[in-house]
Amino acid sequence: MRRRFFLALGLAVCAQPAAAQPAPGAAPAAGGPRPSDLLGASGDDNFLAWLNDFYARSLSAGWSRAVLDKEFSGLSPDPRVTAHDASQPEFARPISDYIASAASPGAAAMGARKRQGVTQLPAIQRRYGVPGDILVAIWAMESGFGASQGDFDVVRSFATLAAAGRRRAWAEDQINACLKIITTGAATRAQLKGSWAGAMGQTQLLPTSFLTTAVDADGDGRPDIWGSSADALASAANLLVKGGWQAGQDWAREVILPPRFDYSLAEGAKMAPTRWAEMGVTRADRRSWPSADAAADAQLALPTGARGPAFLLFPNHFAIRTYNNSIAYALSVGLLADRLAGAPGLVTPWPQETPLSLTDRMAAQAALAKLGFNPGAPDGAIGTGTRQALRAWQKARGLPADGYLSPDMIRRLKAETQVAPAPAGAR
Repeated sequence: MRRRFFLALGLAVCAQPAAAQPAPGAAPAAGGPRPSDLLGASGDDNFLAWLNDFYARSLSAGWSRAVLDKEFSGLSPDPRVTAHDASQPEFARPISDYIASAASPGAAAMGARKRQGVTQLPAIQRRYGVPGDILVAIWAMESGFGASQGDFDVVRSFATLAAAGRRRAWAEDQINACLKIITTGAATRAQLKGSWAGAMGQTQLLPTSFLTTAVDADGDGRPDIWGSSADALASAANLLVKGGWQAGQDWAREVILPPRFDYSLAEGAKMAPTRWAEMGVTRADRRSWPSADAAADAQLALPTGARGPAFLLFPNHFAIRTYNNSIAYALSVGLLADRLAGAPGLVTPWPQETPLSLTDRMAAQAALAKLGFNPGAPDGAIGTGTRQALRAWQKARGLPADGYLSPDMIRRLKAETQVAPAPAGAR
């Protein structure tokens, strides 16, 4: 959802701005001029109807007319946001390509240079217990170290998304957060720039997250996630801690699976490494588990199926997914952080993958549903639900149940659901 730089695809904490207590205001009189007419707003009937309704509800909720008139004056839908929201790539980028780009030697080299310029980073790491390399990796992923923060007016972006209706409640919550940010003086409307989906600053926080996690790390008295790298990284650390980050634990470790392993255990139960070891699972580097990791429950992941590297995912992996609930994203952050720390590469190489078309992905989901294995909506997005359904189907068919959707699995699914033609001459 956010802009990425490498992918073609919160020290001294100031008091958080208190939630604004909007001044009371009266709703517009029935039959009077529509707010959108008075504001000079424009757009299609759907957008104007939403704006009139949201304006009235905002007045009833206590926002002052002066604030609403100022921030919504001249508001119109952003066609760029509409285009982004409606688009879906025809071909899914293989996870191995995604990670190779994100955690490349070039990305690590640039991260090492950028890290030197943030003198507050050691103090941020001590305060929050999040390794600086993890924060630098998130910085790289989210904005290319601040170079690609996005130039969208986020209030306009959220208004466009709210009017479209698919994520209305979420978008309206973000608009209210923007109004609180502005009215408390935490940032100006002009500063509220970000991605098409409204994520802001060098570490791409949503407005609601800004209100709860943005912090001042450079000591100037206010959190500035746009202009201050220290504030942005400290805010990211604060967000990870709120998402469950455990100081001293790993985020994940590559492991080796024994022959004839039950791959259907992937993305299932979380167990201590000692339990996994009882099943023959060992660290790829052959080291023993540190005490902090040995006491934690970890989940097995096979991002590219049985042929690719396997990982035990610790709670910190899922804390990274507070940013983006994608295994590819969290692995990219973690592996880039490992590279920044000088760790060796993976023992098991990534396999050669074939990009899958949107049509094939949706067809596989539809086939799984038809066969009684519920993958969720046939939207072409291969997430946890689709992988779990695929594992169940593979296991039922005596196949390695690794949950990996390959061209061969797509062919098998299509063949199983295809109606055979009637013999010639049959009635």
